[in-house]
Amino acid sequence: MLDKEIVRLKVTGDFACFTRPDLKVERMSYPCMTPSAARGILESILWKPEFQWFIRKIIILNPIKFTSIKRNEISKKQNPKGEPIDITENRVQRNSIVLKDVGYIIEASVNVNETLIEKTKNSEHPITVKKYRTMFERRVKKGQCWHQPCFGTREFAADFSLPTEHDVPLDVTYPIGSMFYDMFYDDKGKATPVFFYDVAIVNGVLECPEDNAIKMLSSTHIQPKVSDDYNRVVYEQYKEEEAEL
Repeated sequence: MLDKEIVRLKVTGDFACFTRPDLKVERMSYPCMTPSAARGILESILWKPEFQWFIRKIIILNPIKFTSIKRNEISKKQNPKGEPIDITENRVQRNSIVLKDVGYIIEASVNVNETLIEKTKNSEHPITVKKYRTMFERRVKKGQCWHQPCFGTREFAADFSLPTEHDVPLDVTYPIGSMFYDMFYDDKGKATPVFFYDVAIVNGVLECPEDNAIKMLSSTHIQPKVSDDYNRVVYEQYKEEEAEL
């Protein structure tokens, strides 16, 4: 069930790099946040396997400014076996064209599987879309997150809060062309990139295509294995939060 209510989150930071996949040698950022980056920020604050984030809009608050920086990266990819990489032998310096002084408002909705809602409606803690929306807003007010949200790369941290009436879209129209939307995983775990085309920021707002958002709701989103200790801590934390509702 897709929540009709809109969740709004304000995120700001000094730098951001939403890397264009069509430019492989040097990193160059899109002029604004991508839907997948918005989803990642929301999931860093609240994620549960029972629901998914449905990204609707990305509102640009600050002027679009690019700057060039030099960053240390590695030229070798991690192999499937997880063998360590010798950083001293594989370190390379590359220029990156990144965004500076960024600010956005993410508008999204909570989507919960209707079968789960029906199965738990008579239980002690029924699953409802309102519960997760309320839980998310409370975590934002307290500044709680499972890991620090970031703008594209780990070193570009994002600060988050609830937006105010003074946060209005930037009066700008900016053509982008094609843009990466997200990675879609089928039932076998095969990843396929999803793009959308004829993209433009219009009056400071990037509209996220609804058909792409609907497609992502059926993505299996293969998750890495985590330890039992981690699962136990997360479970206990969620039990405490659900008891507060």
